[in-house]
Amino acid sequence: MSDSDSERDGFEAGAAGSQGDPRVLIAMNAILSTLFAWTIVWGLSFLGAVEFGLINVATAAVVLFAITYLVTMN
Repeated sequence: MSDSDSERDGFEAGAAGSQGDPRVLIAMNAILSTLFAWTIVWGLSFLGAVEFGLINVATAAVVLFAITYLVTMN
């Protein structure tokens, strides 16, 4: 049992100290922001508030990406 406990403590310490690869975080942010922006624009177009189009989705994705990036980097 003591080996299992020490392995778990070692994993927790390693995971807590790991910063991760920033490129992976940026890629995940871009993908998730785009999917969320597509969902938002689709929902608003369903309600008749905006027109569903590539420009609207891209604009929403860039805004979401920027907000998420600024919030997570502080």
